[in-house]
Amino acid sequence: MGDLRKPFLLLAMLAIVLAIGVELGAGLLLGGADAGAALADSAGALDVEIGDVSGVSEPSGRGTGYLALIDAVAVWSTGLFCLGLLLPERVQGRVQGVASLIFSIVLIIVGLVALVIAFVELSIMVSLFLAVPFGTLAYLALWGFFPVGEAAVLLGLVLLLKLVWAGLLVLAQPRFLQNKGLVLLILTTLLCTVVLEFLHNLVPVILVSIVDDVAALVFAIIAIIWGLVLLIGSIPAIVKAIRVTAALPTRTTTTHPSPR
Repeated sequence: MGDLRKPFLLLAMLAIVLAIGVELGAGLLLGGADAGAALADSAGALDVEIGDVSGVSEPSGRGTGYLALIDAVAVWSTGLFCLGLLLPERVQGRVQGVASLIFSIVLIIVGLVALVIAFVELSIMVSLFLAVPFGTLAYLALWGFFPVGEAAVLLGLVLLLKLVWAGLLVLAQPRFLQNKGLVLLILTTLLCTVVLEFLHNLVPVILVSIVDDVAALVFAIIAIIWGLVLLIGSIPAIVKAIRVTAALPTRTTTTHPSPR
């Protein structure tokens, strides 16, 4: 760990935990808006009953929450750096491999489940939107009024926290920039955040929920890829730990030769 500046590392851990906390809480912080009243006139002209959906609060989308899948890798990586402050290097090497294997498997499973959920929801959205006129009205009632402004505020906060996290990591140990995997992770999470906010402002508000769900699909795939990277990377560490453990009895025998 050398000249690692511990306070900066701990602050970096705090920043990325706050970022993922905002992402996970986005669904609660963005209450959405009720589209039933906005559709009442149109539905009345068509003599359509939308009473069943008029009380449904429009969801805030999945994109921001799915960013947490990627940022879970950032929290995990930063946590491993912090773990080095508590455990000796030899012990850390043994624990890191097994822990990374378990974490990667959990991340892949969660990513796959999230991918299926987002795909099913996206299919429903597109099907309803294209089923003019009644399906379109149902889509508008449920997903037609995305809270773009509130989402922009949250994504701006998340982006700021991630920039602070990256900056604090560099301040803690400039040699972190030599870690290509860490640099790629930083660029990935920053780019995904910027792209999501860009997509929210790219299309008309009635289509934001669709592009948001598309972004969620992509984020789930990216998280699965990172899970596979961690899974593959944990194997050499586990093999090394097993070899070291297996060699311990031999070393003990050779250091205590039997009397002649």
